[in-house]
Amino acid sequence: MTDSPTSEPLKPTTGYAVVLGYLKTLDGSPGVYRMLDAENRVLYVGKARNLRARVSNYSRPGNSPRIERMIALTTSMMFLTTRTETEALLLEQNLIKQLKPKYNVLLRDDKSFPNILLGKTHDYPQIKKHRGARKEKGSYFGPFASAGAVNRTLNQLQKAFLLRNCTDPMFESRTRPCLQYQIKRCSAPCTGEISQEDYADSVRDAERFLSGRSTKVQEDLAEQMMAASEAMEFERAAALRDRIKALTQVQTAQGINPRGVAEADIIGLHMDGGQACVQVFFVRANQNWGNQDFYPRVGADVSPAEVMEAFIGQFYDNKEPPRQLILSDGIENEDLMIEALSGKVSHKVEIITPQRGEKAELIAFAVRNARESLARRMSESATQAKLLRGLAEAFDLEGPPNRIEVYDNSHIQGTNAVGGMIVAGPEGFMKNAYRKFNIKGDDLVPGDDFGMMKEVLHRRFSRLQKEDPDRSKGHWPDLLLIDGGAGQVSAVEEIMQEHGVGDIPMVGVAKGVDRDHGKEEFHRTGQRPFALQRNDPVLYFVQRMRDEAHRFAIGTHRAKRAKAIGATPLDDVPGVGASRKRALLAHFGSAKAVSRANLSDLKVVDGVSVALAQRIYDFFQDK
Repeated sequence: MTDSPTSEPLKPTTGYAVVLGYLKTLDGSPGVYRMLDAENRVLYVGKARNLRARVSNYSRPGNSPRIERMIALTTSMMFLTTRTETEALLLEQNLIKQLKPKYNVLLRDDKSFPNILLGKTHDYPQIKKHRGARKEKGSYFGPFASAGAVNRTLNQLQKAFLLRNCTDPMFESRTRPCLQYQIKRCSAPCTGEISQEDYADSVRDAERFLSGRSTKVQEDLAEQMMAASEAMEFERAAALRDRIKALTQVQTAQGINPRGVAEADIIGLHMDGGQACVQVFFVRANQNWGNQDFYPRVGADVSPAEVMEAFIGQFYDNKEPPRQLILSDGIENEDLMIEALSGKVSHKVEIITPQRGEKAELIAFAVRNARESLARRMSESATQAKLLRGLAEAFDLEGPPNRIEVYDNSHIQGTNAVGGMIVAGPEGFMKNAYRKFNIKGDDLVPGDDFGMMKEVLHRRFSRLQKEDPDRSKGHWPDLLLIDGGAGQVSAVEEIMQEHGVGDIPMVGVAKGVDRDHGKEEFHRTGQRPFALQRNDPVLYFVQRMRDEAHRFAIGTHRAKRAKAIGATPLDDVPGVGASRKRALLAHFGSAKAVSRANLSDLKVVDGVSVALAQRIYDFFQDK
């Protein structure tokens, strides 16, 4: 892959002639091109099998209105040649996700999906939810559409197979069975209530069930239940009956379970009024493991094939594709996409656009869901737009805000203090823009809410001025909502003036008389506090944003507090990671015992080298 120099010929400022000027410097190599405006912002990223032929299409009229507008804004172009067109496809999708060009179809919600993991590093494997890179050794099953879908499935699997969900350190420290054993959710291998061989059988049954071989598992359990009943072991027969019932509930909860589709993602697209919804159903082991909807940014004149291809390229950039992709709309570069996706995994990926049969019925179901989801979203967007107009009128703004940032702090008597920022806009809460701030000020008095808010805003505006000094990237707020009254507003105003951003409207939201929900008072710099009518939809809107900020801040605070409770002095020892920490605690019983251990005792711990033992010993001696 080589970067071609962009020695720009003399050319007019914008338009077709700009593009035409580059044709003299291009050859027929595959690659990626970028179109930039007068402020050097990327307008569009595209790929080409033949750069010269592709770019020549932009040098003459006859394109769609969206492309015509883009060409009119183009003042320069950049090119990157690649060895193959497949490389160009992958690079194009990477650049689109990184640069977020205005005229590309853009997938805005690109989170990872949870899986179920059966570990393989312990004699008694743990079953748990897993999200992110598959680095841990074990069997992975998924993806599931949401954490809720995983949790419901795990809940039933624990009833059915009695596998442990506790962490390894907790497992090692148990001296008697925990509550999970008492309520028949675990077989308590930690205290020897089940043999290693029998536990391994349960793990194999769970793997068979999650791999789609559920009929055999249920048949075996049914035979065991009948045998127990005939032997008059009624308690054991009842327990087996409950396990069979739990497995049946898992299968029922999965919804549609296609007979002829073992492993596929079913992707349905619906477009209306310049907006699009993509519904993805995850089918694994002949079971539907849930669905998720996405709303890519599209233009009014973008074709379904272009939206589908862009979605697939960006969606699977950081995910493993299944064996089949079943699509509602075909894509132009199907052979390239198959090659690119197959290169990510050890099996060939097949792309299907069915016209009849069970797969076509599944696609029709996905498209119907996409259509209904888009209708709901468009209705919600209209309501949101009306609320934003009402907010602008209530707070004397120049126009409806596109980005509202709401701030709140959370702490207990100053400890584990955090600040939270949530963001709302025309499409509701923008959760990928939420931010947390660990309060760092050493000179703050514990519980100083004004000082905490000043620190949070100082850090926020310092970062904005560094990353987006000309306010061109859409990261600057049009309105700040602060949880607090006149004192908080005064503290924030001081920070805003210090950073030269006093032009941003800011409102403090304070509880009214008797801190009654519904009597909120609004504070603005230099103006008298005012309130809105109790039944005003704008008041409910502000309350909902304030409550979301409070929920986010207190959740972040609780996570920080929980982490601090579980912390030990071993966390500060260089070279002691999670596995060595577990080994030390298992050997000595507590961090205090480790701190008092002799050097010779430290050397005999599994996984602790002579050098690390010396480092641990020196660390605690210096303390």
